[in-house]
Amino acid sequence: MRIMTVPCDGIGPEIVGAALNVLETVNKRFNLEMSFHEEEAGFVSLANHGITLREEVLDRARNDFDGVLLGTQSHMDYPPLVEGGRNVSAGFRLGLDLYANVRPARSREFVPNKAPGMDLVIMREATEGFYPDRNMYEGVGEMKPDPDMALSVRKITRHASTRICRQAFMLAMQRRKKVAAIHKANSFLMTDGLFLECFRNVAKDFPEVETEELIVDAFAALIVRKPETYDVVVATNFYGDILSDLASELSGSLGLAGSINANAETGLCCAQAQHGSAPDIAGKNIANPTAMILSAAMMLKWLGDQRGVGKLVDAGTEIETAIDAAIQNPETRTADLGGNLKTDAFGNLIAQAVSG
Repeated sequence: MRIMTVPCDGIGPEIVGAALNVLETVNKRFNLEMSFHEEEAGFVSLANHGITLREEVLDRARNDFDGVLLGTQSHMDYPPLVEGGRNVSAGFRLGLDLYANVRPARSREFVPNKAPGMDLVIMREATEGFYPDRNMYEGVGEMKPDPDMALSVRKITRHASTRICRQAFMLAMQRRKKVAAIHKANSFLMTDGLFLECFRNVAKDFPEVETEELIVDAFAALIVRKPETYDVVVATNFYGDILSDLASELSGSLGLAGSINANAETGLCCAQAQHGSAPDIAGKNIANPTAMILSAAMMLKWLGDQRGVGKLVDAGTEIETAIDAAIQNPETRTADLGGNLKTDAFGNLIAQAVSG
């Protein structure tokens, strides 16, 4: 099994390095037969190749690899697209059709949080929606007809809505059998209306699953008031992006927020922490690599489930258990959680814990 590593920008090289340390350890312990190959993206690629993400990198990821370990990107600081500033994250999601952005949020009683009992997974559609760089065949979905007017186009399709809803229901069948669809159909009558239509159609195939439809602003309040209520939450791209950050911060910290981008039909999976590149602390060895390590564990478990390979699932579970054990002790946390461990030291700690 081949894994592509893409350190990218800011703290990306540091947290990817910590995650790779852990993956190499479980690779040996569980005999996973993984190999790792690094590719350039972000500012390094821009300097060396004139573009932040080359098409040949995506071609290799699509044809030669099983998974991707993708670091953080500083795309707000990239030059315009015509000058080589391609959004790396969007490039992977669109280029590999990684439509399911899976973002769990779980409160831990030993980590300060504002949402006791939260244990949910947000299934975010990642290939369309209110994102100008991924809703047009050619060109982008934002335009300025004159200097004082800006317009943005939103795309919602039956195909994309149906497949993310199906993945949400399939996940719910493995959990507590509840799915909440998030929408704003009272305002976006056609686009969110189409999403809800797809949700209801898919629900017919899963009569055991309890469903709920919630307006996005109401859900933002309810997730604070009664976080323990929700199991699987499915949403279009824009809503899912915002709500997953809210859920992760309520449950403890974005520093603990792992995620994957996946395509169940092609079998491709990309591990990617939810948080940003934090350029202000880059190179200082103080970033929390937990989200990246948890994302790597999620990737192993997802690949294991898809392929029926139990030892991949076992390896991912072992990593998650080691993370919980480490952050339960205030002395073995990184600075953002009140501890003193450096990025590499935390990675070494988890690697040692999973070494057997």
